[in-house]
Amino acid sequence: MNSSSRMTEKKDKAIGHTALSDICGREVGHLSTRKFAHRLAASEDLVLRLDLARKLEKHSGCVNTVSFNAHGDILVSGSDDRRVVLWDWESGSIKLCFDSGHTRNIFQAKIMPETDDRSVVTCAADGEVRHATILECGKVETKLLGRHQGRAHKLANEPASPHVFYTCGEDGLVQHFDLRTGEATELFTCQPVQGRVFTPVVNLNAIAIDPVNPNLFMIAGSDEFTRLYDIRRYRYDASAAFGKPVDHFCPEHLLGDKNVGITGLAFSDQRELLVSYCEEFIYLFSKDMGWGSDINSVIDDHRSTVNPDSKMETDSKPGPQVFKGHRNCLTVKGVSFVGANEYVASGSDCGRMFIWKKKDAKVVRVMEADREVVNCIQPHPHTHMLASCGIDKDIKIWTPTALEKAPLPSNINRVCLCVYIYNIYFFHNIILCICFQWRPETNFWRVSPRDMALELLALRSQQMSPVRRPSEEGDTMGLIVTFDSDSSDSED
Repeated sequence: MNSSSRMTEKKDKAIGHTALSDICGREVGHLSTRKFAHRLAASEDLVLRLDLARKLEKHSGCVNTVSFNAHGDILVSGSDDRRVVLWDWESGSIKLCFDSGHTRNIFQAKIMPETDDRSVVTCAADGEVRHATILECGKVETKLLGRHQGRAHKLANEPASPHVFYTCGEDGLVQHFDLRTGEATELFTCQPVQGRVFTPVVNLNAIAIDPVNPNLFMIAGSDEFTRLYDIRRYRYDASAAFGKPVDHFCPEHLLGDKNVGITGLAFSDQRELLVSYCEEFIYLFSKDMGWGSDINSVIDDHRSTVNPDSKMETDSKPGPQVFKGHRNCLTVKGVSFVGANEYVASGSDCGRMFIWKKKDAKVVRVMEADREVVNCIQPHPHTHMLASCGIDKDIKIWTPTALEKAPLPSNINRVCLCVYIYNIYFFHNIILCICFQWRPETNFWRVSPRDMALELLALRSQQMSPVRRPSEEGDTMGLIVTFDSDSSDSED
């Protein structure tokens, strides 16, 4: 490195990287085009200038999913109203709105790449996996591709493939779909580790595919483990048991914890694993932090080391990075890498959106994004903007257009302060745990009997299990429900 380069680097460290300084550096030749693009996407200056650009309003129910197409000019959303909407997010206009064919809440919708944005796949609370084809005339044809015996929360499409995607559901089933055949291949049902007799399967909430090596995918749900699989180990003659993972990921202190579950997963371009735990924190694992394929022996060794009567000593594994401050208890929340994978973003039960620096896990932004709960934050594939959704019926678009940089959060514990009181009710052998939430900024309790009745009917009809199962045996189930005093009984 010559003296001029060292001087430029010292100057950058002194004044801090800003979008304006990077543009100037590129124009005078001090910054390469490739490095400029990366630094612009990862710029903290732009993160601190994120501001609400517009709200996209069309849905009549909670918006559970948002996702961009490959080019980033179209945003697709799915809602409790069972409709799919394609947006021109930049102008805020609707390109297309259609009935998905689902009978219950849509949990995920994605535009398949390399299809001219005419192929949309969805999964929902009715357990169905459906495919919508947008014809030249604008008419939409929907088709049932497969079904889960329980809610299907997530699907993951193979990068750059217009045909292949995977789904997972609360029945523990992982399915592989190829749109060229229109049929589902049942890969395996995720089994709990030994000794977990209170549940026959792991209720799956999340699935993600490695963008660097699409042969690898990971799943997670109602226990403490993220399981990594290699599709190349599957035999299409179905003669081999494919259900054994090639690796397991879990923070060491959560090994053997039967009271935690996982709601969100993400892969980075560096093959890092981002895992969001219910009623816990978010963890970032490198690919060498796994416990291996034989997780039962790992748990046995862990029990012996935590036993006070044991004299065995073992070397502790390096721990993952931990991201704290948000609250993830009430809904199935996702988690995302944003800003060239240099930041981590998540929603929270307090209605806010949290953004952390990946390298040191420090919170850099906390933004009001929903009256109740933020569930999904989706980064644009190419530019520095975000889309968020949650309990509200709209979608928020965030762009770095604020004239002033936002101050860093000073007291993160006060930012997400919520008080919860739990009342236990019994309904047809179901334990219903109702959570009344008090928000300090509004100073009142949020309650809606309509929502409580809907949840009771849903439980009665399907006997579905939640994200977290209680350890009691039998047919008892736990449920945490939020209520909104502003909701109208006349709404659909």
